[in-house]
Amino acid sequence: MTNDVLNQATDKVKKLRRSRSDRMVAGVCGGVAKLLGVDAALLRILLVAATLFGFGAGAVLYLACWLLVPEED
Repeated sequence: MTNDVLNQATDKVKKLRRSRSDRMVAGVCGGVAKLLGVDAALLRILLVAATLFGFGAGAVLYLACWLLVPEED
């Protein structure tokens, strides 16, 4: 009984994964967009703005996600 409840709960948890289908470079923006339910193009524009206006912080964040976030199955 508790195993069934645990399996149902873990099935409903959204997991951050890099996208294989919606990618420009590594699929980070596509994966985040899928998780949040927004358009990936919007996230890409925000990432470029964060890189330009945040002294490269967006690029550092993208690289960290590329290295740490696994690719989807």
